[in-house]
Amino acid sequence: MRIKPGKTTRARKKRIFKLTKGFWGKKKNCFRFANEAVDRAGRFAYRDRRDKKGTFRRLWITRISAITKENGLSYSKFIAGLKKAKIEIDRKMLAELALCDVNAFGKIIELAKQ
Repeated sequence: MRIKPGKTTRARKKRIFKLTKGFWGKKKNCFRFANEAVDRAGRFAYRDRRDKKGTFRRLWITRISAITKENGLSYSKFIAGLKKAKIEIDRKMLAELALCDVNAFGKIIELAKQ
């Protein structure tokens, strides 16, 4: 008597189809296309989890740069001034200060100018 792989196959397909929920067209209900779509989506997700860190850093730098330009200072000179003044605040916190507490950020800019 031969053993049929029904249970295993069904479980594998079920797992793939669960991941394709919300996909468009054949990619959600045809196993071959669904499998390819899940592989591709997984590769993009892996890559973008790493890219997200750079994306946020660029956003913070843009925000900081905009505020420093209003105060007559370039971003690079501002960062150099912070390093000389031995102020160790990361870009995320600087961007948050620039958005929420403009007065405190203004004081930091004055310290960086000196």
